[in-house]
Amino acid sequence: MAKPGRRSQPKQASGERSDATRRALLDAAIESLRFDGYAGASARAIAARAGSNQSLVFYHFGSVAQLLLAALDEVSARRLQRYSTAVEAAESPSELMAAAAAIFREDLDEGYVSVLVEMIAGAASSPALGEQVSARLAPWRAFAERAIRAAVADSPLASLVPVDDAAYAVVALYLGLEMLSHLDGDRTHALALFAQGSRLAALFTAPAAGSSSTPATTR
Repeated sequence: MAKPGRRSQPKQASGERSDATRRALLDAAIESLRFDGYAGASARAIAARAGSNQSLVFYHFGSVAQLLLAALDEVSARRLQRYSTAVEAAESPSELMAAAAAIFREDLDEGYVSVLVEMIAGAASSPALGEQVSARLAPWRAFAERAIRAAVADSPLASLVPVDDAAYAVVALYLGLEMLSHLDGDRTHALALFAQGSRLAALFTAPAAGSSSTPATTR
């Protein structure tokens, strides 16, 4: 007599294979956006990169557009985690600017910018897709707002910076810099802006002259 529970083993194996296929398609969609562009990221191209049948794109995601949006979600989740780690380690606006510059280089070097650039390009010809891509920028604005609020909490900038407006501006500027650097292959101007921002932040947060915390010694 078969032991209870044995019949679940094939189902479990099937579930693991399904998860592996879904993961392979997600990774392939990311790579296809990076190297084939939005126009070239077809079900056939993605399935070929995943070593899978193109029908599985529709089985797991319903459509190519939904798979590409899932790929954008995946990249965003990875980068938000990376950004969160970097921001938590920053203890001043200057350190926050330095962390942003380092991550900016990573985004370009690893091709993460390409995914967003291609999805925005695709959204230009599809209003419905544009709404979906725009909605996925909201978590970035919320993240920027939290980061800015924490960075300026103990500095003179706290009373000068309208955090929600600053967060919107930071996301718009950051994405614009990444896209321009990606398109023309020149990141020097963007990195120069980060350096200037870091110097400006240091200027605003520097202690006033003569306010050293070291007590004077008597002779």
